[in-house]
Amino acid sequence: MKELKKSRLDSFLNNPPKALWTLAIPVMAGMGIQSLYSIVDMIFIGKLGGDSIAAVAFNMPLFFLVLGLTMGLGSGVSATVARYIGAKDKTNADNSAEHAILIGLVISVVLTTLGLLYGKVMLFKLGATEAIVELSWLYLKIICYGLPFMVFSAFFRSILAGEGDMKFPMMVAGLGTILNIIFDPIFIFTLNYGVAGAAMATVISQLIVFIVFVYMLFFKDHAYVTFKLKDFTFSHKILGEIIKIGLPASMSMVIMATGQAVFNKILIHYNAESVAAYQVAGRLDMLVFLPIMAIAHGLTTLVGMFFGAKETKKLKEIVKYGITRSVLVTMITSTIVYILAPTLIRLFTPEPDIQRIAIQYLRTMAFAYPFVAVAMTSGRIMQGLGKGLPMLVITVIRVLLVSSLLSLYFAFVLEKPVEYVWYAMVISTFVSATISVTWVRSVFKKTVNPLLEK
Repeated sequence: MKELKKSRLDSFLNNPPKALWTLAIPVMAGMGIQSLYSIVDMIFIGKLGGDSIAAVAFNMPLFFLVLGLTMGLGSGVSATVARYIGAKDKTNADNSAEHAILIGLVISVVLTTLGLLYGKVMLFKLGATEAIVELSWLYLKIICYGLPFMVFSAFFRSILAGEGDMKFPMMVAGLGTILNIIFDPIFIFTLNYGVAGAAMATVISQLIVFIVFVYMLFFKDHAYVTFKLKDFTFSHKILGEIIKIGLPASMSMVIMATGQAVFNKILIHYNAESVAAYQVAGRLDMLVFLPIMAIAHGLTTLVGMFFGAKETKKLKEIVKYGITRSVLVTMITSTIVYILAPTLIRLFTPEPDIQRIAIQYLRTMAFAYPFVAVAMTSGRIMQGLGKGLPMLVITVIRVLLVSSLLSLYFAFVLEKPVEYVWYAMVISTFVSATISVTWVRSVFKKTVNPLLEK
């Protein structure tokens, strides 16, 4: 098995465009199944009423924080593992994977403890009203117990992504999603646990996913990397590489979680229906983001491998190909979402006010999605090159300096209607895309082109 997987780099170099789709399609399928769960989950919760939707909505910034830390540092793990594999240094590739387990353990302990101790207080600070906070806290408290399973599973996926294995994580994610969809109606309606039942279904399905990963990676020797935890040697260099790439990405996600909290506070200024609509429409955002995120994930691995192997011509080829295909696919999916927005939103809620605001959001954001594609793929390209800071800086500019400030200005100074919050988001995506492309060109000029000249 180890010898078979060693040849993956060579096959990627032979046909970079094919390699990108080989990596991206399983990711897209896995995320698609996960998004299906997210949509079905919200349909079930939506049947409980607007307060239940809003209760989950106020949890989203906290979930985004956890997702940010795991996905951000996970991208650092993927890029580090990929570069060592590209350089044919299996010892450090193994050690990078072992450091990922250590990071996952620390994050799990810290975030679970903080969530159980201060979760309810944080929900209040995020804007949850007296009528909603108890329901919101009930959901969060249960999720906290399952948080370690989610964190470790995310790092296992990142390790496998770094070695170019996207298919197995997709299959496991699909299993978790199918189980979640099965458990949701049982716990929410049959056992009559309501919103708490949705959280229980998530925790149980994630526990099963965690067990599958542990069995396959530690007992069945599925991965190319080898886990030798008994002989683990701590390396400041490897931990530093992971953090250098991953921490800015994590902080980017934290900034986005902060932005989501700001938007919730702005939207509750209008009414609870606006918060619920933002939550519902946000689930449908994922239909558009699926191909972008899948291509971006594939680019992180390929850019890392090609850069580690000093294959600069192949590196330039895959970067250009990845960005252009990401934009093209996004234009198609955004058009579909724009046309089908009313039909899709009606699946989630029967409440006309929520429907109207959510449709308005989707049809406005349809013009922003291609710019999101440019910014997201550019950030992942720079991560693959070992540059984590650009993503953080661009996210701060987009979320805090443009989108949030403009939204606050429109809502509280000019007293404009809620659609102006969506306009602020569109403007911010254009700004971030422009900065991203400029930064990628600069990084290539300083980092990649000198290697080509040699």
